[in-house]
Amino acid sequence: MSIRVESLSFSYGPRQALSDISFELSPGSFNALLGPNGAGKSTLFSLITRLNALQSGDISIDNLSIRKQPAGLMRRIGVVFQQSTLDLDLTVRQNLLYHASLHGIDTRTAEQKIDAELNRMQMTERANDKVRKLNGGHRRRVEIARALLHEPEILLLDEPTVGLDPQTRRSLNQYVRGLCLSQNLTVLWATHLMEEVQPDDPVILLHQGRILICDQAQAMLNSSGADNLTDAFHQLTGIQEAS
Repeated sequence: MSIRVESLSFSYGPRQALSDISFELSPGSFNALLGPNGAGKSTLFSLITRLNALQSGDISIDNLSIRKQPAGLMRRIGVVFQQSTLDLDLTVRQNLLYHASLHGIDTRTAEQKIDAELNRMQMTERANDKVRKLNGGHRRRVEIARALLHEPEILLLDEPTVGLDPQTRRSLNQYVRGLCLSQNLTVLWATHLMEEVQPDDPVILLHQGRILICDQAQAMLNSSGADNLTDAFHQLTGIQEAS
């Protein structure tokens, strides 16, 4: 499923969060949405998911505007937000069953889908554990499983590996990339961590609400003259790496 953002602008009062941004994601592709904190990544996600109403420009999925068919199109999107929204006092299975019910999935079907997703996430043995007993990496796995229960065609992940150790970050990143291949899932992965990006990934580099790069990651290297993506990111955004 393709998703197109056209001439999108958004303001919080006098503060311009996004300014005339446009891009398109191809079906089955893994796309990196890059930018330092405050670049506009979360604002973009809030507009795609209709948490905020569009002010200027449009977002379309398979050429259907979310202005005209928001409910139907939202069912085709799965989301993992930066801040966890799991209920810590419910078990993993209870969290997933509740989400399935919100999407109108009957209990029997939901149980089958939950078993399949937990098995794929290697989380079957934790199904009856309360979420508060899980570490950060396992909680993220549950959130990804939850986002996939209703079989979306687009998966949005907003800084999904923040606070996780490097090994867990790599594991989650590789898993989501595998979904693009196995399920033809279109992924938009927001991050400021360049180790999560591969040179041939399509990237959208946001800075101060504007797009600096909309091309393969290699274009960042070419534009900056840097030796690696991390240095290219810092040069293009003017953000100095913490020592």
